[in-house]
Amino acid sequence: MPSTISIRSYSRQKVKHTHDFHQIVLPLRGVINIEVGQFKGKVAPGECVVIKAHSLHHFTAEAQARFVVADMPTLPANISLSTSPAFSINSPLLHYLRFIESQLEYQVNRDIENICYQNFFALLGEQRPLKQVEHRIRAVLEYIDAHITHVMPIAALAKIACLSPTQFKKLFKVQLGITPMQYVIKLRMEKAQALIIHTDYPTQIIAEQVGYSDYAAFSRRFTQHFGLPPSKITN
Repeated sequence: MPSTISIRSYSRQKVKHTHDFHQIVLPLRGVINIEVGQFKGKVAPGECVVIKAHSLHHFTAEAQARFVVADMPTLPANISLSTSPAFSINSPLLHYLRFIESQLEYQVNRDIENICYQNFFALLGEQRPLKQVEHRIRAVLEYIDAHITHVMPIAALAKIACLSPTQFKKLFKVQLGITPMQYVIKLRMEKAQALIIHTDYPTQIIAEQVGYSDYAAFSRRFTQHFGLPPSKITN
């Protein structure tokens, strides 16, 4: 079968079937309620569900919900080997889904559609199929991603999650395997590295774009994280 990627909606009526190809369902708006293998639950924006070929599955969704759906003859190795059918996706893939929606609803262009699929396949191959993130922690992750330059006090992040600081730190560590501050630092350093490699911005500006007004503090943290100072990072 050819590889396809499309925008779809589903209905409240429960549907049960199988197909001889793999399918990835990624919510754009709304949730899908799905049963596949040992998984039974909801999959929301920022997550995806993998339906492997010949797997019996049941699903329902609200009529207004929209999904990017990829029908695939093969899966990236990381997805094929995963035992978890539903997991959270990273920010680049989430943003790319919005581009896919815009492009597919704008025009029919098979060459661009093929490129969209190839890029989607590559981004899917970069995912770490970890368990779904609890909705309160997902709200915090979305906030951190959108406000990476801001100061991130634990009390403020806990408030977003509607938890006490102690409860928040405990749940975050259980869900992500690292502390909230370790997550923020990791995100900032990875973004800084990408900006250094892919742009010609001065490193002082890059430091500010990832939340450091003190360049010396940024340089120390960057060196600690990557083992090299910002000036030594190259393509």
